[in-house]
Amino acid sequence: MTKRRRLAATTAGVGLILTLAACGDDEEVFQGDGGGDETAAGGSGELTVGGADFTEMVIMQEMYAALLEDAGYTVDIQSVGNREIYGPALESGEIDVVPEYAATFAQYLNTRANGPDAPTDAPIATNDAQETVEAARPLAEQYGLTILEPAQAADQNGFAVTQEFADQHGLTTISDLAEIGRPLTLAAVEECPDRPFCEPGLENVYGLEIVDPPLALGFSSTRTKQAVQRGDADLGLVATTDGTLGQFDLVLLEDDKNLQLADNIVPVVNTESAGDDAVAEALQPLSETLTTEHLTELNAQVDAERQQAEDVAAAYLEEQGLL
Repeated sequence: MTKRRRLAATTAGVGLILTLAACGDDEEVFQGDGGGDETAAGGSGELTVGGADFTEMVIMQEMYAALLEDAGYTVDIQSVGNREIYGPALESGEIDVVPEYAATFAQYLNTRANGPDAPTDAPIATNDAQETVEAARPLAEQYGLTILEPAQAADQNGFAVTQEFADQHGLTTISDLAEIGRPLTLAAVEECPDRPFCEPGLENVYGLEIVDPPLALGFSSTRTKQAVQRGDADLGLVATTDGTLGQFDLVLLEDDKNLQLADNIVPVVNTESAGDDAVAEALQPLSETLTTEHLTELNAQVDAERQQAEDVAAAYLEEQGLL
């Protein structure tokens, strides 16, 4: 039976557009018993699955835990606010397995290893998931981590408009917005004008003219979605797997020029405590099965339909024949 312990920490949001750095000593936060030397090949021993404490990541943690239990492990779940907390715990082995985002984690490692300017001056994250993972693996090894195979599913920065606005202008892609021929109001985050995958990317890659500054209402927040719904903004910065867009009559526009990096879901494990073949083999079927559409629907079941993440995770794994 899985032990589920939610640690008290401030939720930091999805964080796809933020560069996160490791913090200092957070060991006192974690009182659980990680895998350590107790994890043995063949699917026995104890493992701790952890990571960030927001809907999508909690669902992923529940699915990882269920698959590892099915493989013979005893599993504990520890969810916390952000990477600054769970990152050091993963490196120390207090947490053994986390779901991560390929490009964001590659940038995090690049910053750790080569300084804050590295993701810009010598980037390793691209819009190809496998290429990004391969480039990040040597950096992960420096910190005692192993990056497993990425899933098909990806959660990236997305830009949404109302269905009415899309129908009125015949919009299906971000490129279509340029043909409107007028400045556009964007609801996003305060940092958007400085983030290459936000306002600068829309302007430089797609040729859009964004009214500056954008409305600082948050990443995929209710305020951002309501602003677009009301017409206060023409488009809003949202997560591509946001399961509540339909409630606001919003639709995503396709990133047809591949502005965004490959933030595919990928398991990252502590090499010493969870780097054996049994862990990889337990998680690989999910990576091969989970799509962006699936992940969006799972998020909707929790955020819109108010189902429990544990139940949603178990039902999906059973439906897909993974348990």
